[in-house]
Amino acid sequence: MTQTITPSVTPTAMRHTLAGFATGLSVVAAEIDGQIVGMPASSLASVSLDPPLVSLAFAHTSTTWPILRRAPHWGISVLGEAQAQVLQDLRRPAAERFGGVEMNIDEGAAFVRGALATITVTPRTVVEAGDHTLVLLEVKDLLRDEAQHPLVYFDSTTHTLSR
Repeated sequence: MTQTITPSVTPTAMRHTLAGFATGLSVVAAEIDGQIVGMPASSLASVSLDPPLVSLAFAHTSTTWPILRRAPHWGISVLGEAQAQVLQDLRRPAAERFGGVEMNIDEGAAFVRGALATITVTPRTVVEAGDHTLVLLEVKDLLRDEAQHPLVYFDSTTHTLSR
């Protein structure tokens, strides 16, 4: 009798299982050659407090990552629950992505205006990790609006927290 073994850890199984892990939603962006370049990101993670480091992961298929990596400073905007429309706007093609999205620029780092939190970072280490590139980022400045509540990504859709 011939037996076919099917691996249980497939890309589909990974995506489905990790959709059960709630994350915040952020936008990473920078001004490059007079244009804002960036994308939504659900992979933001705290890595270290001393030195202050966070990380982001970019798919190898990303057309934004090769351009963004040229910028010396990036802005990370953590989206609040009132910014669900901003997230929808940022799902447009890269060339149109930031049209109509109110942004602030600070020394090349670009931030969504009114974000729950902003983090200014500089790229530090790039690690190839499977079908993604993992980037460790040194935190240079950060600010949080404690009056806001986060927009949360769970089960492949956005949610707000119940109070």
